[in-house]
Amino acid sequence: MDEALKENIMGALEQVVDPELGIDIVNLGLVYDIELDEEGTCKVTMTLTSMGCPLAGTIVDQVKTALDGIPEIKNVDVNIVWNPPWSKDRMSRYAKIALGIQ
Repeated sequence: MDEALKENIMGALEQVVDPELGIDIVNLGLVYDIELDEEGTCKVTMTLTSMGCPLAGTIVDQVKTALDGIPEIKNVDVNIVWNPPWSKDRMSRYAKIALGIQ
């Protein structure tokens, strides 16, 4: 996958906001990896801020919706992983400022 397409995908994923924190999943550092195969299946490997997140299904649906508009993508496979565990260190500077984290 070329850089422009990867940027396009990450840009689309910035539309997906974690409902608890009010910040998108990219700036929170929840998206670990993106792959796109020849058949157009985009595999998004990501985590959630907490294991018992009741909104996991909602976030997965939003990821699929966000990537709907990208012509190269035919299917979206969201793979939720807990390893490596998410920590505040993964957040962008923007997310840390927005949440008041030093």
